[in-house]
Amino acid sequence: MTSPLSPEGLKARLARGLLGFPLTDFSADGSFAPQPFGDRVRFMGGQGCSALFVAGGAGEFFSLTKDEYAGVLATAVAARDNDIPLLGAAGGGTRDAIEHAAIAQRAGVDGLLLLPPYLTEVSQEGLRAHIAAICNSTDLGIIVYSRANGRVRPETLYRLVDECPNLIAFKDGIGDTEELWAMRTKLGGRLAFLNGMPTAEVYAPSYRAMGVPTYSSAVYNFAPRAAMAFFNAVQAGDLALIDRMMQAFFIPYGRIRARQPGYAVSIVKAGVDIVGRSAGKVRPPLSDLTRAEYEELAPLIDALVQFAEDAHALAR
Repeated sequence: MTSPLSPEGLKARLARGLLGFPLTDFSADGSFAPQPFGDRVRFMGGQGCSALFVAGGAGEFFSLTKDEYAGVLATAVAARDNDIPLLGAAGGGTRDAIEHAAIAQRAGVDGLLLLPPYLTEVSQEGLRAHIAAICNSTDLGIIVYSRANGRVRPETLYRLVDECPNLIAFKDGIGDTEELWAMRTKLGGRLAFLNGMPTAEVYAPSYRAMGVPTYSSAVYNFAPRAAMAFFNAVQAGDLALIDRMMQAFFIPYGRIRARQPGYAVSIVKAGVDIVGRSAGKVRPPLSDLTRAEYEELAPLIDALVQFAEDAHALAR
């Protein structure tokens, strides 16, 4: 088993490249399916991304028991066949999140994505205490995900970097450009900054211009070559290619995704099914795409995959 990266080593890896978020495979009865999940991790780890975040939001972290969570991490670590960094997740209340961090450290992953607290409103002081307690409970490098009720304001982040040496990255899911500029220009040498917006590709050119080149791609689950082609186009500033891929796929994909709460995960599970790498159905309270939406998505993915194949052939 590969030795876990140090927090600083992990930060360096996260600061460049595309980030993958594998779905969690469920069998027909809804239980965790380790063999196809291990195959998924192995496949995705070999397609060019810089790190894999397992049992995260796309991996339906919120629906996993702690035993299942431990099983997902153990399966991912065993399946890894190169040196790609693996990260787990932590969330819920503070004590639950500390338990997740302990499970992750025992499993041998390289770091942890801290998801927003579940179903509770929080003050900035309470959020600061929550994040600090989790950081201080583990040796793993921590990425804090600022999103929804877990929005981390600049002054809170400035305090946290002093309190938590292993806080290595800030993942933005809010999209407040003024606050992001303030945080990145003040802390850009201390933290890696990641674009964590929903369908991050839509925001990627703007975030790249703000000095935040790295983002998480759900599309990488079902079209890794296309996801990498788009990432490379963003880094190269190839606006013509970006425009074509936006119009052909990302904009209509986003319209389907926005139709129901929770479709951020459901649409990705539909996508992997369309390309023949099914991960099963989503668990309640999420709902799967309707048959009509599935049939609307399929030609978009077919076009995206063909687009990537054509671009790859031209580059050879």
